[in-house]
Amino acid sequence: MDRILSADGTPIAYRRQGEGPPLVLVGGALGAAATDAPLAALLAPRFTVLTYDRRGRGASGDSGRWAVEREVEDLAAVVGAAGADASVFGMASGGALALEAVAAGLPVDLCAVYEPPYTPGASGLLFKARCTARLHRLLDAGDRSGAVELFLAMTGVADETAARLRGTPRWAELEALAHTLAYDDALLGDGSVPVERFAAVAARTLVVCGGFSTAPARAATRALADALPRGRHRTLTGQMREVAPQVLAPVLAEFFARDVYAYGRAS
Repeated sequence: MDRILSADGTPIAYRRQGEGPPLVLVGGALGAAATDAPLAALLAPRFTVLTYDRRGRGASGDSGRWAVEREVEDLAAVVGAAGADASVFGMASGGALALEAVAAGLPVDLCAVYEPPYTPGASGLLFKARCTARLHRLLDAGDRSGAVELFLAMTGVADETAARLRGTPRWAELEALAHTLAYDDALLGDGSVPVERFAAVAARTLVVCGGFSTAPARAATRALADALPRGRHRTLTGQMREVAPQVLAPVLAEFFARDVYAYGRAS
């Protein structure tokens, strides 16, 4: 992997593959560049795809002074390495990061996100507050395994699936990233869609959800698309939070191919 220094001097590791217009993929919670590899491979025939280890993950550094602004600077550094006219796609909480960066002035014209896990509404905000409090208690106690279990439960992973995962080498990898769950949690604020802040998102933005995702998740993506000045919403039939790369890739390729994509607001 190549490395670039973020604004505060933290090294950020990234991988480049393919040939064509530059496209940066931003991973979600407990993900790293390797997590995005299947999607990147499908997009590489049409784009120069950059995947990267977000701060505190994989081969990237971590200053220990995390803030949303630092991750925005990290993404800006990777976009700078990608070259002129780069586009950005963010998965889950990585989508929230992508939107925060664009709202802060990241120079991209096209942005797409898949199910940023905002939880608007009274019950959603209460759920987010309770999960945040529990996450911090677990991390403060050094219970990385408990933090991973909480994240998996929040994302709808069945208990029996989590139990099977616990018995694999992947569990240790997740535990090693557990501290970064606090970063992703902070990216989402209180869980509401930051309407006022996202009014500054000038990029054409595609907000995607799965047709089999939960009703609150689908509703949140529609609220997000409505909050974006140039937002468009799309539902992928048969998909859930864990979207199939082979289904998502053609949708992204169509959107990011500026010369063939006819942009409009209708879903």
